Amino acid sequence: MVKRPMEGVRILEVAQFTFVPASGGVLAEWGADVIKVEHAVTGDAQRGLVRLLGLDLANDSKTFFPIMEGPNRAKRSIGLALEVAEGREILDELIRSADVFVTNFMPSAREKLRINVEDVRAVNPDIIYVRGSGFGAQGDAAEKGGYDGTAFWAQGGSADASTADGATAVQGMPTGAYGDSMGGMTIAGGIAAALFARNATGEPSIVDVSLLGVGAWATQFSVHLALMAGGPLPKPPAPDPNNPTYGQPGNPLMGNFKTADGRWVNLCMLQPTRYWGEFCERMGRPELIADPRFVGLEIMKNGLEGGAIVAGILRELTLAEWIEKMDGAEGQWSLVQNTYEVGMDPLLRQNGFVAQVTDADGIPRELITNPVQFDETPAVTDRAPQFAEHTDEILRELGIDDERLLDLKILGACT
Repeated sequence: MVKRPMEGVRILEVAQFTFVPASGGVLAEWGADVIKVEHAVTGDAQRGLVRLLGLDLANDSKTFFPIMEGPNRAKRSIGLALEVAEGREILDELIRSADVFVTNFMPSAREKLRINVEDVRAVNPDIIYVRGSGFGAQGDAAEKGGYDGTAFWAQGGSADASTADGATAVQGMPTGAYGDSMGGMTIAGGIAAALFARNATGEPSIVDVSLLGVGAWATQFSVHLALMAGGPLPKPPAPDPNNPTYGQPGNPLMGNFKTADGRWVNLCMLQPTRYWGEFCERMGRPELIADPRFVGLEIMKNGLEGGAIVAGILRELTLAEWIEKMDGAEGQWSLVQNTYEVGMDPLLRQNGFVAQVTDADGIPRELITNPVQFDETPAVTDRAPQFAEHTDEILRELGIDDERLLDLKILGACT
């Protein structure tokens, strides 16, 4: 039997794009009933995006769009016009039935739609209220909108930290919704903690998570060093393609190295004195073990020189030859994979992190699942809902009969 710890929990989501909705996708995989409230006419604004970070989001499918599938998996969608009195009445009924209310609407929109904490708690005093924001619910930028490219990546420090000294452009995020996905996972954890606290104390929480906070958390190691130093950290120079360096000053077994057939492998052997002997033996270079430059702590004084030797060894090996030589090795390394290779990664699949779903057209698809498993059991998930796909179903669960349902649609309260 699959254990899903959030079964019996209802999440009411009045949010759009990825950052906050991604938390609902995680909670749905954990077993929660997540009801996504979309505007009765326009739906989630993200449904209209066709390009992001230079990538074409469209495909030959009429129902399966990865930008929507990722954060909205396994949810139900209802189309409501909250500005219509009857639509707001339906929302109140859903609030009464929910354990958690989640939103990323701006303060002005929350005020207009009457979905602030006091409004929601006036309907359900025990509900956990969750806000996702760009720059925090307090302070000078509480009214400022933000995306992960701005609040998480740029202001949170990742953009600068990943941009080499002297670069002609700032490094962009490696993929769409990069910070949003991490932020959604963070919100899901906050909701789980709030549910635990309510069960223990009877008191509901207000949970706040910002993209800026998640970004600073991700870069905290460097931020802490900078705070200790009293200023920004020195940046490594931009790589010189005509005079490349390999390894690190204190460790030849750290860094990215290219194979004879053009693939890159990342070595991350943090203890060079421990792994140098094994590496040299496996590479057929045992004479390097006794080389005075690399004996004992001397290896940490000659990291770049040793790194050049390591680079030369890998340049003579194909990836297949490297993998064969390193089979069973204690030293840590990984292949630098492209996104298709990640999706096809046998270890991800062996551990159940690639789930099979069927889209609305009956076509088999695959989704990466959230990274948390319970009781050694892979997550069970489903496709994202089509716009307002479950409106009738959800309204009938509230006790609304077909005649009233038709009246509500005529009034424009729902879709």
